[in-house]
Amino acid sequence: MATTRENLMSGAYDAALNKLYTTKTIDESRSRCLSLLDDFTALYGEQSNVRFFSAPGRTEVGGNHTDHNHGKVLAASINLDALAAVSQTDNGVIRVKSRGYEKTDVVDLSTLTPVAEEKDHSASLIRGVAARLVQLGYRVGGFDAATTSDVLSGSGLSSSAAFEVLIGTILNYLYNDGKISPVEIAQIAQYAENEFFGKPCGLMDQMACSVGSFVKIDFADPAKPVIEPVAFDFSSCRHSLCIVDTRASHADLTDEYASIRQEMEAVASFFGKSCLREVEKDDVMNHLAALREKLGERPLLRALHFYGENERVDKESAALVNGDFSAFKALVIESGYSSYMYNQNVFAPKDPKNQPVSLALALSEAILRGKGAWRVHGGGFAGTIQAFVPNEMVETYRQGMEAVFGEGACHILAIRPVGGIEIAAV
Repeated sequence: MATTRENLMSGAYDAALNKLYTTKTIDESRSRCLSLLDDFTALYGEQSNVRFFSAPGRTEVGGNHTDHNHGKVLAASINLDALAAVSQTDNGVIRVKSRGYEKTDVVDLSTLTPVAEEKDHSASLIRGVAARLVQLGYRVGGFDAATTSDVLSGSGLSSSAAFEVLIGTILNYLYNDGKISPVEIAQIAQYAENEFFGKPCGLMDQMACSVGSFVKIDFADPAKPVIEPVAFDFSSCRHSLCIVDTRASHADLTDEYASIRQEMEAVASFFGKSCLREVEKDDVMNHLAALREKLGERPLLRALHFYGENERVDKESAALVNGDFSAFKALVIESGYSSYMYNQNVFAPKDPKNQPVSLALALSEAILRGKGAWRVHGGGFAGTIQAFVPNEMVETYRQGMEAVFGEGACHILAIRPVGGIEIAAV
């Protein structure tokens, strides 16, 4: 039987790699796997039957700042991923060494309760995923893994969710014959982050990473979100997804992020409700004067953004299903304007001279008007923007953005067609 290395060299993995890594050549994809295999061998010794697993990062496409008020979100997996070379063991211990980190995470599965020293560290995520699998009646067991990730940390592409989904995917295929659904893997990953890592995150990141492609998520009941995959072949639209990192710091912005949720909830509280999803838009419109007198204008504008974004998520999803990419782009631009004018999360009012995201959006509009689409990405105030760029304009757009924000600021990506997966030889 051929070894994993021999199968890589002979092209047995080529079909799977080409499906996942549409912006890489097959030589680049093979080299990345071979390099990771070298890492694995250096850590654990030469083994013939090493398996590869992958979980992608994600991008928020629609529904900016809606999930925390039980709204709707359109998200998608991207062709950057956390990649693992893995060998199953029978010792009940998981060992994971991630490239770029000094420490190997070692998790003994005989203990599946939170360990205080692991909080805020990746070992807690591994233990949390395993613990939740056992609670749900699934099997777990040991493995050795070397991992690498090109999901950009700190750019709103969810590198941590990709890692959690990766661990869940490995245990799914090694010990449960791949029978656990992507939706359940995402919920398991969220549990690990909430209960073991100690971060009260929502479910959008893990769901987009696990399910793959475009996915619409309705958080009307956060305990049971409605997940709807959106059928669209991104390669057919002849566009690239560009994420531009303005390289501005998120420091001292916690209060700005928190104010969005707080102000939306203040509007809901006026009606005796806990979140905006429990309040009809007409009720807000019919009480604008009283709301304005009690709360001021910005909470009202943010509430109007929430309702508009919820409607746009449905429209964006429908446009994709109908193959109308022009209508989709128009809605993306509309979403971006709403974030700018109503949600007001493009720059911090306390520091009005620093507006890197505003500048990135202005440049994008100058380059892409009438041809592409652009919007703030993620939390806002600093960080990244998102653009859908016609393929023939990608280099022009990249040069324009990097002339201002520096070399490497513009990341040229694609929407990945699948979520967490084993990369199999054929």
